[in-house]
Amino acid sequence: MNINKETLAFLPALEISNAIAKKEISSQEVVLAALDRAERTQETLNAFITICRDKALEKAIKADSEVSASAELSPLHGVPLTVKDLINTSGVRTTMGSRIFDENFPSADAVAIERLNKAGAILIGKTTTPEFGHKPFTSAPIFGQTVNAWDQNRIAGGSSGGAAVAAAAGLGTLHVGTDGGGSIRIPAAANGVVGMKPTLGTVPNDSNPDSFGNYSYTGPITRTVSDSAAMLTIMAGNHSSDVHSMGRIDENYLNAAINPGDLKGKKIGWRHLMGNSIIDAEVLRITKYSLNALQSAGAEIIEMTDEFESPEPFWRIINQSAWKARFGKYIKVWEKEMTPSLLRSLNEAENYTGAELQEAIYKRTELFRKVQGWFNKFDFVVTPTLSRTALETGNDLYDQVTVAGMEAGIVRQAWYPYTHPFNLTGHPAITLPSGFHSDGLPTGLQIIGPYASDYEVIRCARIFEIAQPWESKKPYVPNLH
Repeated sequence: MNINKETLAFLPALEISNAIAKKEISSQEVVLAALDRAERTQETLNAFITICRDKALEKAIKADSEVSASAELSPLHGVPLTVKDLINTSGVRTTMGSRIFDENFPSADAVAIERLNKAGAILIGKTTTPEFGHKPFTSAPIFGQTVNAWDQNRIAGGSSGGAAVAAAAGLGTLHVGTDGGGSIRIPAAANGVVGMKPTLGTVPNDSNPDSFGNYSYTGPITRTVSDSAAMLTIMAGNHSSDVHSMGRIDENYLNAAINPGDLKGKKIGWRHLMGNSIIDAEVLRITKYSLNALQSAGAEIIEMTDEFESPEPFWRIINQSAWKARFGKYIKVWEKEMTPSLLRSLNEAENYTGAELQEAIYKRTELFRKVQGWFNKFDFVVTPTLSRTALETGNDLYDQVTVAGMEAGIVRQAWYPYTHPFNLTGHPAITLPSGFHSDGLPTGLQIIGPYASDYEVIRCARIFEIAQPWESKKPYVPNLH
């Protein structure tokens, strides 16, 4: 295979691993190309906290040595991988975006990362995250700010902003993010790539101290649905550390992408508001037009008109209470080194009573029952992923967000009201690029399925991707051209 480094950077994982298996290219070539791009874009995009050049090249050499005529290789063998810096990686610095953990070197991988490593994926670096992943802006005192791959005057989104920017700019092929309120789907939509929050328990979460009350997920960010499906197949499966994973049936999600079939007879609910009152008119037009891709595959699109009240106020009580319990102990010593918006969130949690927290937990169950009830009528529900394209740099967590020229409220309620409900309910949700706004930035479509329907959600996503492909679209990135 005679290809240049630019082309190599954007090849899907399945094509890369197939070419490595046939010895048409080497893992060393692919990994080196990814490392070079990652390092060259640090000055402009700033997508990494740590780049693992020496370890990655060492593993690439080993991956190439394992290729033989008789070997059965994983579809991820020798493919470059990045991991959000909230997730433990054995022997590789894991800062959680905080100066508190600047020199934290975990002794073991998180379960999902261990599985990807065993499948032959090669870690090239740890991607940026705001401190403890607390906001949808990928900035923190430890590394500065990560900017959008398409426009460096816009934010990357967050909290998996580094992963999404790396995916969009070809800085590695496979990317692992986390999602506690939309943190995979927000930056994926803002940067025009695929990002999936699986069903609660599909990918075991062994790092959350509250397994029973968990609302944070580990999932893939890639340029194609098939690559996300391949990652999910490897990462998924029950593990004793996660109560929600126990008893789950293993599925080959890649099959859903390889043989997606059609959507004949399927009913898809469409809703353009979810507790918000304002959406950018062009985002709405682009997203509605993209539904034609699903209709062309045989689906019936039905507008949903039932009222929906934003769950963000009680999501915030649950979320901030968890943060306070987990990270509040660091304030006394580290206050001056911590992000101001994180400190404000931790301080707000002091005002919640135990009864208020329990009421929020009850409301979480009510919301689950409401959302699961949608699927008595619909096979899938689709929404925009964001109410507008990526925000301008300079915005932060407690600022008012401008949508359609109007102040629309705080960022969680106004910019991504479509994502955090499904963190609370546990339903699988995937974001896909739906088009481009006149401001030059990508827009996103979110597909949600019934509980534990990850296979069907991937199948629907792949059908959409086939009808409306975007893989060839690449951002212009300074220092690479």
